[in-house]
Order: sequence, then C-alpha cells, then structure tokens
Amino acid sequence: MKLAIVGKGGVGKTTLAAALAQHFARLARPVIAIDADPDGNLGSALGVPEDRLPDPIAGMRDLILERTGAKDQPGGFYTLNPKVDDLPDRFSVEVGGVRLLVLGTVEWGGKGCMCPEGAVLKALLQHLLLRVPEHVILDMEAGLEHLGRASARGVDAMISVVEPGMRSVQTAARIRALAAEIGIQRTFVVANKLRDPQEQEVLQRALGDQRLIGTIPYCDRLVRADLHGRPVVMEDEAFAGAIRSIGEFLEKQLDSKGEGHG
Repeated sequence: MKLAIVGKGGVGKTTLAAALAQHFARLARPVIAIDADPDGNLGSALGVPEDRLPDPIAGMRDLILERTGAKDQPGGFYTLNPKVDDLPDRFSVEVGGVRLLVLGTVEWGGKGCMCPEGAVLKALLQHLLLRVPEHVILDMEAGLEHLGRASARGVDAMISVVEPGMRSVQTAARIRALAAEIGIQRTFVVANKLRDPQEQEVLQRALGDQRLIGTIPYCDRLVRADLHGRPVVMEDEAFAGAIRSIGEFLEKQLDSKGEGHG
C-alpha cells in the first residue's frame, strides 16, 4: 500500500501520516514513512529524538555527485537513473516499528529533472512507490506544488486532510482534479479537528461527491503536540479509534483487491 497524505498547511496531514504509520506498525506491517515536505516534522511526530533525525537526502551533496556522476559545478551532464535501491536502508531510522526517511528540498518536476538532486529524489521515490513491498506513507509538502510533478505516480491513494473551513475544502477539490491529471484515480478525504456533528454535516455537504473516509475529533493534546513538535499521542481513545477505522478502510479497499503496489 502506497499512500500520499496532502492538504493545506496546518490542517494536520503530518499528524495523520504519523498516526497511520504507527497504526500499521502495531499490526506488524512493515512501514516506511517518507517526509517529503520541505517544512516537514514527520520525525518529531513519530517520536524520533532530535539527535537521531535522519539527514535529508537532498542535502547529501557527495552522495548526489557520486550517484549521478555530476560535477560539483553548475551545468554539465549527469545520469537521470542513478542507483538508489540501497538508500532507504542506509539513511532511514527506525522508531516504534516505523522506518523514517527524509527527502529534503529541491526543485524538480514531472517535465524533467532540473538538477542532480532532483534526479536522485525522483529515482528514489519511484523505487519506493513501485518496487519495495512495504507500506509507504508520504507526508507531502503543504499546498499543491507537488501535484504537478511525477512524485506521486506510483501512489495507490491520495488522502486530502481537511478541517472546518471552506479554504481547505477548496484545496481538497483542487487536489483531486490535479491528482487525476497525473493518473491518481483514488482520492479520499479525512476531516480533522471536528468539534461537533454539525461541523461534519457542513463539511460533508461542502465536499460534494468527494469521498470522506474518516473524521478525527478536535483534541487539545494533539493540537499542543503539533504546536510544540512533540510525538503524536495515541492514548486518546477517540483519536485512536478514528485512526483504526481509517486504517481498516484503506487496507480493505487497497490491499484485499490486489490494487496496491505493496
């Protein structure tokens, strides 16, 4: 199963990505969590100590030059299909049964790699999404920038996280349209920070025919944890129950039909 978690900045996509990774790990599923957000804090949400956080792949200049054959200067030739299959084992860290890999920031896209760093990240994502057997959960950059790129071409489903408010609902609609343009047909919605049934009803109407697969109630502990970069708290029973329900839906929809890559 390969999932991309996306949404407007601040809606809680990193919280959902971390919680789903922990949920699948508790079920003894092999899980790789990918921080693909330039401003990401997936490691802290998973509970990785700061001194164990992996370095971003995009910042490993010597590795980039070695794998692409590029010169340490602007311009020049480099390979577009570098060897990357060893990178997840070399540069991920494990916490609670989840392996975390951090991609970092680089300008690259579906119209062709713009630099050696982009070539490595593009090849690495394609390897993770198309070839590895583990569950892969991508915490994608906030907003819509990544959806014009080839980074999500192997994703089984894209999950838009929304909160009460029309802006995040409008973002989810744009995400679905752009996802379809790059070949992702399964897009789901998770509503976060809901305070009462009325908010869910309003959101459901605003979402129209977008498929809402789960709701997460507002939780002060989660909001504070996110604010201060602390690990996701799974002890809250309402939150844990919501994550279990979403996880069960995804496994039933994506794995039992053989539609997943992993």
